[in-house]
Amino acid sequence: MKNKKLLFSITKKDFKIDTYRGSGKGGQKRNKTDSAVRITHLESGAIGMSEDERSQYQNKKIAFKRLVESDKFKKWHNIEVAKRLGRIIDVEKEVEKLMSPENIKVEGKDEDGRWVELYD
Repeated sequence: MKNKKLLFSITKKDFKIDTYRGSGKGGQKRNKTDSAVRITHLESGAIGMSEDERSQYQNKKIAFKRLVESDKFKKWHNIEVAKRLGRIIDVEKEVEKLMSPENIKVEGKDEDGRWVELYD
């Protein structure tokens, strides 16, 4: 069995949890209780929702499961893991390196219409 290393953790502060009254049938009980749940992962923007059950606790579990299984969250998770493992280069640093003067060649047309290298 391989030793696993914790790359990062996600805590409750990384989510926005909203409760509200569910829609549809259910009568007086449904009209009085905020049992429906919407959970938003703030960094990725992924959302999980549930108003399937009468219990807010059950709906919260279902909403978390739906959020984690969403394509948006999976994509964010894969990118974060790749960053932490050093498989993704910081784009800004890479662009800055490539834009250095030794990597840039500036050309223009001369009087005869031929391309020539221009110097400052």
